Amino acid sequence: MNELSTQRATVIESSRPGCLVQILWFVFIGSWFGALWVLAAWFLMMTIIGAPIGASMINQVPQVMALRGRRVYEYRGGRIQEQRQVNFLVRVLWFVLIGWWGSALWMSLAYLACVSIVLMPIGFWMFDVTPWIVSLRR
Repeated sequence: MNELSTQRATVIESSRPGCLVQILWFVFIGSWFGALWVLAAWFLMMTIIGAPIGASMINQVPQVMALRGRRVYEYRGGRIQEQRQVNFLVRVLWFVLIGWWGSALWMSLAYLACVSIVLMPIGFWMFDVTPWIVSLRR
């Protein structure tokens, strides 16, 4: 077997404005708009028809809350591809049993962290992790 075809690497592509812009966005827009966004996403996730839209909205929480977008790629078999997700049925089961209430608690703690200047970086990191908490999205 070719040594190159068995190698794997993960590449994270971030598109973020400066720290000051992220803080100002969160203070004036992200804090209230993000809460509305999350509530709308949770409502959609509770319906069969709206679940895909709600899942997509939850995946955008870091961007909406603090302008923190990112994409994750893997180098596999000589090609760069978007990182594979956990099985869809496992993600649905996770959301039904844990994700909906776990993410509510997680987002509440992230808001509290962002209220203080000292813990704001931790709060922004928590926003980045929210898609995983909700639906095991990588």
